[in-house]
Amino acid sequence: MLPFFMKADDKIFIFSTVFFFLIYFIGILVNFIIITVICLDFHLHTPMYLFLCNLSIIDICYTTIIVPKLLYILLSGNNTISFTQCFIQMYFVFLAGTTEDTVLFIMAYDRYVAICHPLHYHRILNKKICILLIMVAWLSGCSNSSLLTSSVLKMFFCSSSTIHQIFCDAKALINIACSGTEMFYIVMYTECFVFGLCPVMCNLMSYVKIIRVILRIKSKDGRRKAFSTCSFHLMVMAIYYGSSTAVYMIPPSARYALLEQIFTMLFSTVVPMLNPLIYSLRNKEIKNSLRKLLA
Repeated sequence: MLPFFMKADDKIFIFSTVFFFLIYFIGILVNFIIITVICLDFHLHTPMYLFLCNLSIIDICYTTIIVPKLLYILLSGNNTISFTQCFIQMYFVFLAGTTEDTVLFIMAYDRYVAICHPLHYHRILNKKICILLIMVAWLSGCSNSSLLTSSVLKMFFCSSSTIHQIFCDAKALINIACSGTEMFYIVMYTECFVFGLCPVMCNLMSYVKIIRVILRIKSKDGRRKAFSTCSFHLMVMAIYYGSSTAVYMIPPSARYALLEQIFTMLFSTVVPMLNPLIYSLRNKEIKNSLRKLLA
């Protein structure tokens, strides 16, 4: 059995339990509302909202993989998890994380086409292309997760079985592994390049072009609306990519254990709750659709 590292006094325990429960409840509720509104309103059956719907599905999966088990540990005091459960949890965390990376990149491309090539938007992002992009996102998540999990399975744990993290994370397992980490580092750095650096650079290049186009818009309202949409996307990307990259770039040391846990909590629990709040609930079309459903 692999025991989680969870030591806290009563006040911290109560705060942690309430904090994670609220994050999970709010995240699930808001993401479920977004999915329901998009599915029921025919006018929202467009590429942008299809990608938003998939992002909400991923966020529900992300928090459901991590938070219920964490709450069980906090409430029961049983901080152990079997190797099988640990690697299953890690597989689905990698799956959700990689798929979210890809969907965020697709959403940036969607905004680029909508602003820079509005007349060709429906031709470039037609129904078949959108479905294909979503399939690619989920298949890339499955394949990358399989590679990363299989590389972690080759590690040997001989010094400790205590995971200093809120869930079974590969970085936490590396810290307690005594050998067999070479393959994981090769896969991880390749993954960071393919699903981290490349999407970020492409996103930044697309937003440079988007900003140039926005600055040419004569209408102040048009410029404000375009900047508003892009700023929300950039905010989510900065928090998600920044915190997830920081976790794997922080050197394995007890000195940085708390900082590593904070960044992990940000990208694995807080960001899935913020995504619908930043992307959707500030969107007038979704607000109007929600009002119609509630009327």
